[in-house]
Amino acid sequence: MPIKVQRDLPAKAILERENIFMMDEDRAMSQDIRPLEILILNLMPIKEETETQLLRALSNTPLQVDCTFLMLSSHISKNTSASHLNKFYVAFADIRKRKFDGMIITGAPVEHLEYEEVNYWEELSMIMEWTKTHVTSTMHICWGAQAGLYYHYGIPKYKRDRKLSGIYRHRVLDRKVPLVRSMDDYIMAPHSRYTEVRREDIEKHPELVILAESPEAGIFLVADRAGKQIFVQGHPEYDRMTLNGEYHRDLAKGISPEIPCNYYEDNDPFTVPVLCWRNAANTLYTNWLNFYVYQETPYNLDEG
Repeated sequence: MPIKVQRDLPAKAILERENIFMMDEDRAMSQDIRPLEILILNLMPIKEETETQLLRALSNTPLQVDCTFLMLSSHISKNTSASHLNKFYVAFADIRKRKFDGMIITGAPVEHLEYEEVNYWEELSMIMEWTKTHVTSTMHICWGAQAGLYYHYGIPKYKRDRKLSGIYRHRVLDRKVPLVRSMDDYIMAPHSRYTEVRREDIEKHPELVILAESPEAGIFLVADRAGKQIFVQGHPEYDRMTLNGEYHRDLAKGISPEIPCNYYEDNDPFTVPVLCWRNAANTLYTNWLNFYVYQETPYNLDEG
């Protein structure tokens, strides 16, 4: 898939070195097709890393995708420069009258707080409400999935006894559902979180379907039956070295983290981790773009 990005976005050079087809604005304008308009609300602290991961994840179909990065006005990022945000991101006020084919809401390191204690909860709630009428399908990731389930359905999150960190095996529960179509019976995916949502709370809502779960990691994929809201309680977009960076960062802080589960060869945190979830992640994002966005969105977004 050609991903349309701003010419000097740092992620563009990284992905081009990986032989991923990136298209700048000038070339995209010359093509007589309508790209899919995808809005990405990036709540992760190191935004440039997440930009690269998500653009890579969206790069595996022949569809052209035009990504717009959204920032919150009610929160000041401590780990990304203001110049980067001002150059590559838009505020909600700038796009609230537009419609989008799809949207991604990322995770955020605020699990220790109750939702209403998060300083941008009011703005995030306003955006999640807005998606109901302005976005064909929205994918929520990790804390974003928990926040979405809470906002849309009142489903609570629970603190775990210890951090869930590692690569876990999940059983796909109904491979006929388009989101998991063509996946294997079991798929691997990274998790990195202190909280969780539980099956018994989700099952109280017949409009929701659980699509993949793990005995160790719990619920992984949930969707509403219309495909308007997708919830991914994990990080399929993570790079090979992302959990490694988190582990060694926490180690340097003196937190004494547990070694990520099923991640390193021989459980040695000084080896290069084995990459075993990329194919499942690519299928997940490709299925979402094809079956829940491209197949459902109107050609003229303003008429949808």
